[in-house]
Amino acid sequence: MTEFEKFEEIIARLRAEDGCPWDREQTHTSLKPACIEEAAEVVCGINILNETGNPDNLKEELGDLLLQVVMHARIAEEEGLFTMDDVIKTVSDKMIRRHPHVFGDVSVSDSGEVLKNWADIKKEEKKGKEWMDKRLPDAFKEAKELIDVAAKRKGFSI
Repeated sequence: MTEFEKFEEIIARLRAEDGCPWDREQTHTSLKPACIEEAAEVVCGINILNETGNPDNLKEELGDLLLQVVMHARIAEEEGLFTMDDVIKTVSDKMIRRHPHVFGDVSVSDSGEVLKNWADIKKEEKKGKEWMDKRLPDAFKEAKELIDVAAKRKGFSI
């Protein structure tokens, strides 16, 4: 069994009927603040690594962000929506599609071409789903508000 599989079992146990009351109460919505806060803490971990060369904080914070992903996937599985394997397959398939210069027969000469191809492929994938991107401004606003609340809770004024 891999460490990832053990971790998935830990999350399943926490969410079980006889698990942790707090973990069982969590929903996609209730976890939004923690997800945003953990992403900010990953940024801090990267900054610490860049400034000091010490990777310990980044390693810890990446684990906390992974916890958010696994919790959301577990909740979705409980709701009959999708599984962690579905999440992994979706992102794996996307990486293969969006890297035809690696997994296909497209040639590129530099990263600028890679980014252009990525944008073109993404645009094609999103056809008919443009309405989803129209929700991004509200999501960015909500994320900023969640960051402000987290900073205030931790005693920072930003």
